[in-house]
Amino acid sequence: MQLKRSSAILLHITSLPSAYGIGDIGDEAYKFVDFLQESGHRYWQILPLNPTDAAFSHSPYSSYSAFAGNPLLISPDLLMKEGFLSKDDLSIPQKFDEKKVDFEKVSSFKYNLLDIAFKNFKKNEKLYQGAYDRFCEANKDWLEDYALYLTFKKHFKSGWTEWPEKIRDRDSETLASFSAKMAEEIKKEKFFQLLFFTQWQLLEDYTHARNISFFGDIPFYINHDSADCWAHPQYFKLDSRRNPTHISGVPPDYFSNTGQLWGTPVFDWKELKKNGFDWWIDRLRQNLRLFDLVRLDHFRAFSAYWEVPEGDQTAINGKWAVVPGKAFFNEVKKAFPDMPFIAEDLGEMDEQVFELLEKFNFPGMKVLQFAFGEEIGNNPYIMHNHNRNSVVFTGTHDNNTTVGWFNSMSKKDLKRFTKYVGIAPDTKNIHKIMHRLALMSVADIAIVPIQDILGLDEKAIMNRPGTSKGNWTWRLKPNQLPVKKTKELCGMNVMYGRMEEEKKPVEPKKSNNKK
Repeated sequence: MQLKRSSAILLHITSLPSAYGIGDIGDEAYKFVDFLQESGHRYWQILPLNPTDAAFSHSPYSSYSAFAGNPLLISPDLLMKEGFLSKDDLSIPQKFDEKKVDFEKVSSFKYNLLDIAFKNFKKNEKLYQGAYDRFCEANKDWLEDYALYLTFKKHFKSGWTEWPEKIRDRDSETLASFSAKMAEEIKKEKFFQLLFFTQWQLLEDYTHARNISFFGDIPFYINHDSADCWAHPQYFKLDSRRNPTHISGVPPDYFSNTGQLWGTPVFDWKELKKNGFDWWIDRLRQNLRLFDLVRLDHFRAFSAYWEVPEGDQTAINGKWAVVPGKAFFNEVKKAFPDMPFIAEDLGEMDEQVFELLEKFNFPGMKVLQFAFGEEIGNNPYIMHNHNRNSVVFTGTHDNNTTVGWFNSMSKKDLKRFTKYVGIAPDTKNIHKIMHRLALMSVADIAIVPIQDILGLDEKAIMNRPGTSKGNWTWRLKPNQLPVKKTKELCGMNVMYGRMEEEKKPVEPKKSNNKK
């Protein structure tokens, strides 16, 4: 896909302001689209939209479905406009934190609202039955398994490998029997998905009408306790009891002598290849239903991944397992000729990964926060080494904010930075300097997190990799969106060629000749 020179702002949906404790796809999302348009941006970058789980601190990268949408992102205000809720239903007895998402409190509140919405749906079922049936039919390849999985998980109060053996192993007669008994709960889960995708489609239509596109993200691995692993156990390395024989991780490196254990099951790529990589193709198609561009997280694993025997306490005894990446992406290209994908190619890469990137012409990533270490002249992230077919970031959701990064810089890095840009940075200008560096890069797309537009410090970090608490909770406060900077931001995008300047029609000059 040929990218057009443009810019984007990174802001996850959960970080939007709202009265309900978490950002959603309601009014504030529409306001942000207007802000993007008026400030001259072409993309809105967001994180995965799949359901999140308290067991994984509600990380959007650890979901129990690779296909479903997150019900917590459904807008209560839009549900009221659609007739599923009343004003009384939206009365909030307690205030939510405006700065952070309290997922426990939010989940209790929002699922209570969704239950009310389902009851109202049932009261007027004939009115909505057509839309519901069409949605279920269009999404039957994943929706049925998802609704069954979630219903069984709540009923048995355990992960799927601990369910009765015939349900664990998907015996058709047993599934049919239990499904009939739990039909109401199964229907409710499908209804929640109908609400999510209906609201998302409305936002997407509004966004596209304003020439804004979504830049999304797709995690590489899938949780073991997930609808996908239960429904497609043949595509994962599992034993006879459906537990993983190997788990994911990364090998020992500069940062860790023992490597990292991520704990998710690894794919059985031989089985995937036998069926034309159908599950992965369907997964990509689903994400392209939500996003216009998709970042492929942990791209190097499409070449080879580090697998560790289940039960090991460290990643030391792991090994590289080769993936048929070329065969896979040949099938992907048949399904999606434009190849609207970005490769997350950060970290250690080998020649095979570079060959895969080059063969399919994937745009890669350049993160400016990585650019000012030793050997700055040869650093692949420094501006003079950028290439057009790439996406430049001041920082990603896994990095510190630019101001926080500046506060933690070593004296040597700070000295190199100052020499390179020719300006002495401080906490008031560092985010502005980095923003301009990103915009002036030759990289086709420049992305800046909203925290760096606002100049926020480390208190506004979205995620601290390697930690399990306090992540994914940061929010914009009401009225914090810098609408007064729209002209300035738009002017910067025009100056650096990331949008075309609107040319007003030239009025004919008035003649000074007197008749």
